Amino acid sequence: MIKTFNLISLGCPKNLVDSEVMHGLLEQHGWSARNDPADAALLLVNTCGFIQPAVEESIEEILQLLQYKQSNPKTKVVVTGCLVQRYRNKLELELPEVDLFIGTEGVGNIHHFLEALVTGESSERLVLPDMYLMDASVPRSLSTPFFRAWLKITEGCDNHCSYCMIPSIRGRLRSREIDDLVHEAQMLERQGVKELSLVAQDLTVYGNDLDKATDLVTFLQMLLNKTTIPWIRLMYLYPSGISNDLLDLMVSNSRIVPYMDIPLQHVSDRVLSAMNRRYRHDGIVELFGRVRKYLPEVALRTTFLVGFPGETDDDILQLKEFIRTHRIDHVGIFPYANEEGCPAEAYANQIEEEIKEFRLGEVAELQSEVSAEILQKYVGKTEPVLVEGLSSETDLLLTGRTRFQAPDIDGCVLINEGEASPGDILDVELTEAQVYDLVGRIKETEV
Repeated sequence: MIKTFNLISLGCPKNLVDSEVMHGLLEQHGWSARNDPADAALLLVNTCGFIQPAVEESIEEILQLLQYKQSNPKTKVVVTGCLVQRYRNKLELELPEVDLFIGTEGVGNIHHFLEALVTGESSERLVLPDMYLMDASVPRSLSTPFFRAWLKITEGCDNHCSYCMIPSIRGRLRSREIDDLVHEAQMLERQGVKELSLVAQDLTVYGNDLDKATDLVTFLQMLLNKTTIPWIRLMYLYPSGISNDLLDLMVSNSRIVPYMDIPLQHVSDRVLSAMNRRYRHDGIVELFGRVRKYLPEVALRTTFLVGFPGETDDDILQLKEFIRTHRIDHVGIFPYANEEGCPAEAYANQIEEEIKEFRLGEVAELQSEVSAEILQKYVGKTEPVLVEGLSSETDLLLTGRTRFQAPDIDGCVLINEGEASPGDILDVELTEAQVYDLVGRIKETEV
């Protein structure tokens, strides 16, 4: 068998890092990547199984890959990741055409499992290895543009929110050592990375499973001292874990961009209690006030779930009032969906789908108005922009992002005047604001 593979990654940035490690390990061990599945002898999909839409997307992708196997029975199809970890034996029974299923902890030994598959050394179709935590010694093939990357600093989660399967899928919290993370960041910097986005299920608990001297602030201080990466972005900060020490560090170090992703999920005390979240409405108000006192420029991102069991019209009114009053820059709004095995699945007072969709529409419409108003404050200002490249809509425009826009999830800056290369960080005069995007021109450097 010619050792060629095609790898598809689904789900979140944390999953993408796993895929990049698998890609790097396979290439290191003699496999060659192919962009077209039709040209590959082995088709590999790293799945997401976090919520039902992700499960459905993963199943659809698997079925599409199996069509290649129908055309060429020698093609091997391998499924890895969260979907496998969550549904295990059920997948093995329902998808007999799949050659091998590998759980989330198989990342570091993916080459061994695939070698055993193609050589016939193993006839197992389901492999669920013990806990794995990546380190900087493993090869990693970036799938993002060369100038930006994700840095996954922990694995697993100990929060046990009542709607979330992550602890049962990914296991307990495991933090990487500071020296190891800094070493990986230095390697990424040498590859040209100018924006490093830190990801975890919850950045604020980093180091809780290690010694008392290891925490997020200590790690960030070391990262700042040992690299010169200009933009460091913090994603997934649990609200009750944001300390004044962290805010002090952000104030004194502009390389940590003034952007914080703080998933709230709701603002009603009743709903938050049912979700098993460790904060309440007044704590959120205090937190937002404190963050903005330290960082007046800060852009805040959050997510809300609407339609959680027991949610009332009054809870939605409170959420809408919060959005009007506290004016969050970027908001992801999702309808709650029961997940098999979660405590909330058995809660009383489940909300009908039609009501969920109606409430989601109301909240989303309000937030779109707020977002459009917030963007107006940038018009007339000059901001550093990280240039991404040509617009996907037209070659006449460049696209980029300000410090206040995270990759892949927020809006962008459409650049209609000036020349630049991908990865440049240039001053851009912002001339127009749309609902989610900004428009601007590159400011000429005075000689």
